[in-house]
Amino acid sequence: MGPTLMRKATIWLLGLFYMVAGANHFVNPGFYLPLIPDYFPFPGLINYVSGVLEVLVGLGVLFRKTRKRAALGIVFLLVLFIPSHVYLIQLGGCVADGLCVPLWVAWVRLIIIHPLLMYWAYYVSKK
Repeated sequence: MGPTLMRKATIWLLGLFYMVAGANHFVNPGFYLPLIPDYFPFPGLINYVSGVLEVLVGLGVLFRKTRKRAALGIVFLLVLFIPSHVYLIQLGGCVADGLCVPLWVAWVRLIIIHPLLMYWAYYVSKK
């Protein structure tokens, strides 16, 4: 796989990843709602706006004209999602009637996976 094909695959995978994740906010809102910290108002609205934005930035990275802004938008969204990761850690890795992972997995998501997702989007933003 040459560099051009690898780059295209990276871009398409990023776009599809965020479009599917964004759509899932509508298909399965019950997964996301308990992950929204209880000190944020309007969790339903936050969930749906997050979903719409994820679909839009996912779609945006697929087009050269909007790729850079969309990829940087993904980085921005991921920064906004940090409180949810911290909240899951504060809850011990389990939300009521929802996601339950070992606490170390919640930490790995915050300090390893989340930065890797940010880097992936940043990488795609470069020409």
